[in-house]
Amino acid sequence: MSSYKHLLVGLDLSPESQQVVDRVKFLFSDSRIKISVCHILEPLAFTYGGDIPVDLSDVQIQLEDQAKTRLAALAEQLNVPAENQYVLLGQPAREMHRLATEESVDLIVVGSHGRHGLALIFGSTSNSVLHGASCDVLAVRISDGE
Repeated sequence: MSSYKHLLVGLDLSPESQQVVDRVKFLFSDSRIKISVCHILEPLAFTYGGDIPVDLSDVQIQLEDQAKTRLAALAEQLNVPAENQYVLLGQPAREMHRLATEESVDLIVVGSHGRHGLALIFGSTSNSVLHGASCDVLAVRISDGE
């Protein structure tokens, strides 16, 4: 039996997200554990640094709507109600830390691709989540063969 009471599962909504969902189902099948899921979208203005002189708000709304639909499908597998499904805008690790604190999460679960070298230096969300979290973090190794 797990001593965790509230899990936050961070999903990037790639096909590999299913591996994270499957691991959560396997490890935390105890129905008394509250599970929340989240996906963090970086605002398009951050991605392009304002270099594009067009209004991207409609595109951003479409991306958010698509993310909500995809997240809901994964959340259904974990029996996560809509009020515990979060699609947020911002920097992924920072937003997961904030959400974990606000929702009294005691374990964050994220996928990890096990990157090395430059790929690790230039961006590993799981590493960033680990190093700034105020609670435990479980990194689920993503297998390329599945």
